Amino acid sequence: MLLREIIEGTPGLIGVAGELDVDIQSLITDSRQRGDFSNGLFFCVSGAHFDAHEFAPRVVERGAAALVVERVLPALSVPQVQVENMRSAVSYLAAAFYGHPARSLTIAGITGTKGKTTTTYLLKAIMEAAGYPSGLIGTTGNLIGDRMIGSGLTTPDPVDLQRTLRQMVDEGVRFAAMEISAHAIDMHRLDGLVFDGIAFTNISQDHLDYFGTMDAYWRTKKKVFTPEHARNAAFNADDEYAQGMMEGVSLPTITYGIREDCDLYAREIEITENGVSFRLSLRHAQEQDIRLRLTGMFNVYNSLAAASLALIMGIDMDTIRRGLGDVRAVPGRVEVLDTRTPYKVILDYSHAPAALESILCVVREFTRERVIVVFGCGGDRDKEKRSVMGEIAGRLADYSVITSDNPRGEEPASILCAIESGIKQTSGAYTIIENRREAIRYALSIAKEGDVIVLAGKGHETYQEIKGVKKPFDEKAVVKELLAEGIECNV
Repeated sequence: MLLREIIEGTPGLIGVAGELDVDIQSLITDSRQRGDFSNGLFFCVSGAHFDAHEFAPRVVERGAAALVVERVLPALSVPQVQVENMRSAVSYLAAAFYGHPARSLTIAGITGTKGKTTTTYLLKAIMEAAGYPSGLIGTTGNLIGDRMIGSGLTTPDPVDLQRTLRQMVDEGVRFAAMEISAHAIDMHRLDGLVFDGIAFTNISQDHLDYFGTMDAYWRTKKKVFTPEHARNAAFNADDEYAQGMMEGVSLPTITYGIREDCDLYAREIEITENGVSFRLSLRHAQEQDIRLRLTGMFNVYNSLAAASLALIMGIDMDTIRRGLGDVRAVPGRVEVLDTRTPYKVILDYSHAPAALESILCVVREFTRERVIVVFGCGGDRDKEKRSVMGEIAGRLADYSVITSDNPRGEEPASILCAIESGIKQTSGAYTIIENRREAIRYALSIAKEGDVIVLAGKGHETYQEIKGVKKPFDEKAVVKELLAEGIECNV
């Protein structure tokens, strides 16, 4: 595609230096990526610790045909497109390069602290029940139908996102459910993309290492509820941030919750260890009995979010019922492992305070004996939540095994000490085992009949990041291996 065609109509375009009739065959956002840069368009995306304009000469030496810059580099002779906002420009130009695939799809987004992943899976199942070949973009990876095509971020960078949407369209997908992270909104990854509907799930403490305050965090999420990003909106009216999120929003809106003053609400809720049942009511006029194979009150809310978006897409209540009932499990979300032991082992991605509290409360409802939790906190991230999560575990679990999550560049001992300071505020019993594999081994060794072990924090992840290196660590595989070694069940 010619550079002239790619940049046509791009907002924030300042000017162009050089020839526009240059053939562009690839988009490059990282000068370190491997491969041939011939006929590539390099975006000088700068971060907190580097200025990508400085890498432009070596990228040109490797064959890049043109640059997108925020300041012109006179020493380089290749064409240069100057823009006001680089991150925004990447989104618009990537969409143009891949032929604006979103225009051929119906797309729904989900934003909030918790519930995004599960809601995308539920919504995808509903749309498939309605006959729409569907895709999914989110934390656990990207799906085309049931085929995983991989991902590294909750919301991919614009080039990966547009490439994925293009692949979906080319393979016959008609609907896509997508998680929307606050980071993606702040970094302009969604600029130029208009969703048919976006749902707000909830707000709780997370990512304060990046946003600084809760106020900045939720206000960032609110930015997508504008005509530039969405045609319709759905809000969890029961969340304490709902009023602030909805204030000033001009989009057609549906509210959901468990209160009767919502447009869509759940009543007669029954929760067991095997799932949830409730009566789904739309404006007191249409009703359906829903049976979920997922448990917990939070999955009632996730179902309501998915159902709200489905209604926005024109899906009828009976199809919503069938789709919700089709979902057996979501990777790493209250996922009961097949251990064939007299105790249960549950895998969950709860890596923030509210999420840990939710999963422990849910498990407490059906556990006949003890709740044993194995958890840690990530390094180089929000340090304030560590003692908070320790207090939650000490208060809600019968026994806690404090261990490493992804310590990243931090010393694990300092993270564990911060967690311990919180758990010491309670009377909860605990031990500290830094090595996560050994921590899981210990939890399995002390579990008895009727106990439930919650492995919290890693969920679907298949690695541990230690000292900046990602090492293979799949908790499903670890549990299977440890049990195969003959850990005593202590029945």
